[in-house]
Amino acid sequence: MRSTAGSSSRSDVTVIGGGLAGKAAALTLARAGLRVVCIEPGGSVRPTVGESLDWSAPALLSSLGLPMEHLVGEQSATWKRHVTLKMRDGRSEPYVPTPGLAGPPFHIELRTLHVDRTLLDQELLKRTVDSGVTMVNEKVVRVERSGQKIDAVHTERGNRFHSPWFIDASGFGEALLAGEFQLQSVPFGPAKVAMWTYFPIDEPIEGTTLYMDSVESEYLDWVWEIPINPRSMSVGYAATGAAIKAKRERGLDVEGIFREQLEKFPRFAELLRNNVVCELNVTSFRCRVYKGVAGPNWLIAGEAASMVDPITANGVTAALRQAAEASALILKYFDRAKLPWRARFCYSTRVSQLAKFFNSGIEKIVYEPAVRNRIGMSHSGRLYTSPAWTMNLVYARLQPKGIFSTLLFGLALGVFRAGNWFVYLLCKPSAKAAAKPS
Repeated sequence: MRSTAGSSSRSDVTVIGGGLAGKAAALTLARAGLRVVCIEPGGSVRPTVGESLDWSAPALLSSLGLPMEHLVGEQSATWKRHVTLKMRDGRSEPYVPTPGLAGPPFHIELRTLHVDRTLLDQELLKRTVDSGVTMVNEKVVRVERSGQKIDAVHTERGNRFHSPWFIDASGFGEALLAGEFQLQSVPFGPAKVAMWTYFPIDEPIEGTTLYMDSVESEYLDWVWEIPINPRSMSVGYAATGAAIKAKRERGLDVEGIFREQLEKFPRFAELLRNNVVCELNVTSFRCRVYKGVAGPNWLIAGEAASMVDPITANGVTAALRQAAEASALILKYFDRAKLPWRARFCYSTRVSQLAKFFNSGIEKIVYEPAVRNRIGMSHSGRLYTSPAWTMNLVYARLQPKGIFSTLLFGLALGVFRAGNWFVYLLCKPSAKAAAKPS
C-alpha cells in the first residue's frame, strides 16, 4: 500500500517493521479481529541469517498456519533431524535428540526444519495481507509520544499513523523504540561478521552441518552448511569483526576471505572448483538484549528487542515467540489501552532472561577457548546444547506468563548460567597455564 503524503490514519495496532516478528504479530492480531497497519520501508532488502531452526520453532510456525509438512511440501523447507559438528582434522560429532523422547510421557517432536527465508517470508507476507493487515511501504522516522506513552509515528513521507497500541519489530539495525526511550543495552561477545552464499545440491542431508577449525588460543569461528530447499544450500562463514579486519589488512577481499576459510575443509574444495561463488551476503552484528522492552502501550519484539547468536539456531524461535507473546498481551489488555506494570515486567524479564541464557552460554562454553581447550570441542558443544534444548522445551511446555512462572523459569535459567560460569572459571586457570611458554 502507498499512502498519500501528509495524510493521517488510525488503526487498532501499528506494527513497525515487516520482518518475521512484525508479520507474525500483525497476522496474529488481524486474525483476532483488530485493524492492523504494518509499516516496512519499501524495497528494503536485509540479509537474513536464521535458516536452521531449533526444535521449538515448528510449533510457533504451525500456529501461524505453516506446519512443517506444508513447508516441506511447498519446497520452502527441508527436514532437520540432527546437527553434525565436523572438525578440520576429520573428526565428526552428531547431535541427535534421544529417540525415546518421542514416546510417552514426553511426546516431543524430534524433527525441525531448515527454511528458505525468502520463500518463507513471501508466504507469511501473503497470509498477512490476506488476513486484512494494511501494509505500508514507508520508513518510520519519528515517534510522537506523551511521556512513556506513544501517540503516533510519522514516516519519511510525512504520514502520521495513530493507534492505541504499537509493536516495534523494526529489526537489529533500527531498534526504533529502544533508541527513542534510550533503553539500556546488554552486549554479549565481540562484534561479528557473517558472510554466505548459496550452492546447488542434488540430495540434501536432513541436518545442519557446522565446520570448525578450533585453534586453542583463539576465539572460535565457524562455517555452516544448511540445505534450505531441495535445490540449494546455504554455506556461510561467521567470525569476529577483528578477525575479518585482519584478513582484509592482508589484502583479501570478501570473496577471498570466504574462499580461504572454506578451502580448509575437504567438503568445500571440490564445491568451490565446480561452482562460481555467487554474490555474497554480508552482515555485521553484535549480540545484545535491551532492558525494559515494554511500555504502557508498546512492546518490542524480534531483533529490535534481542539479538541471539546465529549459531544457537534460536533467532527464529525468539522472534516468533516474542511476536506471539506481545500480540497476546495486546489482545488481553486491549480495552484497558494500557499494560499493567506486571505484564510489562514479565514480558521484559522473559526476553532478557532468554537472551542472556543463550548468548552468555554460547560465549563462555563454545566461543571462548577456555572450556573447549579443557574438555574438547565436542564435549563443550554438548555442555551447551543439552541445557539449551531442555530450557527451550520447558519454556514451550510451561509457557510462563505471570510473575510466579516467569521468576520460576528465570531461576532455572539462572542455575544453568551459574553452572556455565563455574565451569568457565574452573577451566580458565588451566587455559592460562597451558598458554605459558615452557
